[in-house]
Amino acid sequence: MAFIVKQTTLLFVAYASILLLDFIVNKNSLTLKSNYEILLFSLFLLFITQTTSNSNVLISNFFVLLGLRRIVSLHSQKDVKKKLFDAAFWIAIAALFYFWSILFFALIIVSLVLYTDNNVRHWIVPFLGVFTVFIISVATSIVFYDSFFGMFDISPQTSYDFSNYNSLSYLIAITVLLSFGIWSSFFYLKNIKKKKKVFRVSFKLIIIAAIIGFLIVLQVPEKNGSEFLFLFAPLAIIITNYIEIIQEKWFKEVFLSVLFIVPFVLLLL
Repeated sequence: MAFIVKQTTLLFVAYASILLLDFIVNKNSLTLKSNYEILLFSLFLLFITQTTSNSNVLISNFFVLLGLRRIVSLHSQKDVKKKLFDAAFWIAIAALFYFWSILFFALIIVSLVLYTDNNVRHWIVPFLGVFTVFIISVATSIVFYDSFFGMFDISPQTSYDFSNYNSLSYLIAITVLLSFGIWSSFFYLKNIKKKKKVFRVSFKLIIIAAIIGFLIVLQVPEKNGSEFLFLFAPLAIIITNYIEIIQEKWFKEVFLSVLFIVPFVLLLL
């Protein structure tokens, strides 16, 4: 029974993550509303199925997406302090489930730099968000664990041993994801200047989020495949933008067909 409840919860979190990604994209006009990002994110979960088996990573990524939602929406310049606090708050909670997701906090700092925000209060607010989570976690730890840091699962160790990826399924999945992602990124960066000025920073933040996701993959001590989940959302947005500008119909169909067929082939390996 406990197993069924756990798997149902993970399925719900994965589904909620897909809906949240769709909301982020449509609310901030990050694509032409083709909804390819939903398809791609779902396919990426099949590329590396381990991403849905680690509950901590799945939940952490969901909170990262909540934080990303607030960061990307800064382009409106409304309720800036509230958005900065919320973003830091959600990312700090994500770090409680999976330590290395704290790297996404850098996205908040980068957003302030890109918006050339000289308001000192805006630079302080994100740290208050993290501090708030710290205080709540300490209080909860005292109540439930009778210790100050019972809730903290801080594992700052790193590892650059990629031997776990030396299987055919991993090699194919990683090669396809990275090659398609890097190829799409060139066109994504090239077309940022064509976007409306108010949205340009949001598009830049997505590419930076992808870089942070890649850094997490490099840093994590236990490389079991689940860490790639942090790459999926920004990668889905980047590749979607490329698909939308492909002029040749046959090439677009081949491009999508490869992304659609490969994960199902990998399930058979």
